Amino acid sequence: MKRKPPDPKEIAQRQALKALSKAKRAADQAGVKLSHWEDEFIGSVSERVKKYGRAFGDPEKGGPGTALSIMQAVKLKEIVAKAKGETKPMRRKAPPKRSARDINDD
Repeated sequence: MKRKPPDPKEIAQRQALKALSKAKRAADQAGVKLSHWEDEFIGSVSERVKKYGRAFGDPEKGGPGTALSIMQAVKLKEIVAKAKGETKPMRRKAPPKRSARDINDD
């Protein structure tokens, strides 16, 4: 008897719920106090993923097979980094742009 192939939407839903619970658990274990907004974010997003299978309605905000929008995924990564005690990495400054005159002088 052949098994049917796994549903990508169901896989994305399970992964999103696992990532949300993992972020909450990591913050609790590290003793990091999440802000009221971050705590509410995790709760409301997990509710929407459980109820609807994804946490956003606008298809332009994320891929068709994903459960979290791009910005929700970014915020989730920030919460995990906060729980781990990581600081935001410093942005490297881009080298100054060279004009055509500078290039011709070389």
